[in-house]
Amino acid sequence: MMKEKRSFFERLTGTVTVEDDENISPIGKQLPKNTVRSGEWPDENEEGQLTVDVYQNGNDIILQTMVAGVSPDALSISITRDMVTIKGRRDAPSGISDENYFNRELYWGLFSRTILLPQEIEPEEAEATQRHGLLTLRLPKVDKEKVREVKVKVI
Repeated sequence: MMKEKRSFFERLTGTVTVEDDENISPIGKQLPKNTVRSGEWPDENEEGQLTVDVYQNGNDIILQTMVAGVSPDALSISITRDMVTIKGRRDAPSGISDENYFNRELYWGLFSRTILLPQEIEPEEAEATQRHGLLTLRLPKVDKEKVREVKVKVI
């Protein structure tokens, strides 16, 4: 059986698509006969992906993503002229044993997302804010019409 790559949504949320085959686990592994299917989690070394909205607003490109439950110190944002990478970790609450869960759908663990921008931006002028779990990046577009005159110095 060829293992299919999990969809973006499945990696983001930790959920999986289950086919009609009773012997396939939620993460696509062949189960022994008579195994009870339950919500299995992806490998803890596998990164989830953030969902993002990217739009323009006048002279800026705005990127928004939900990072609820993640402290600003646990986020890493790298910006170049044409790309943004957001990495972080959402830690699961401690003290709750697996057998006490009835349902587990929230994504815990490492996540990252790299977004290619539709046009160049000024990385030095970028701003990041977080409010109620919504991370917003304001990325000023490069003004190609801007003209700067330079004075010649005599040395």
